[in-house]
Amino acid sequence: MAVARRSFVGGGLALALLGKGALAMAEGTAMYGMIGKMKAQPGQRAALVAILTQGSGTMPGCLSYIVAEDLADVDALWVTEVWDSKASHDASLALPAVKDAIQRGRPLIAGFEKAAETRPVGGVSR
Repeated sequence: MAVARRSFVGGGLALALLGKGALAMAEGTAMYGMIGKMKAQPGQRAALVAILTQGSGTMPGCLSYIVAEDLADVDALWVTEVWDSKASHDASLALPAVKDAIQRGRPLIAGFEKAAETRPVGGVSR
């Protein structure tokens, strides 16, 4: 299936449609992204999801944080993050809620299979 592409005329419209991410691009700040696949201990995926998604909406600079179940592997999760900058991501690791989630989630993680750092360049933010 072909994907339709839309052209936006005028930076104001693009800024309005893309939200904070577009503002970061307009200000010359490079957004920062991460995509990773992790494996939960057998039968612990739902518990790990609960930990990873608690309080994820309160991280300063986080434009998008998505935890998704892998449809082909009952123990795998994909985590996709978009930040206004790498500095915001790095600073999030010092937040008490994030430290707590890491400590509680660590025993439920069997391992990490794939990871990539990205530089988001556009898209939709709601």
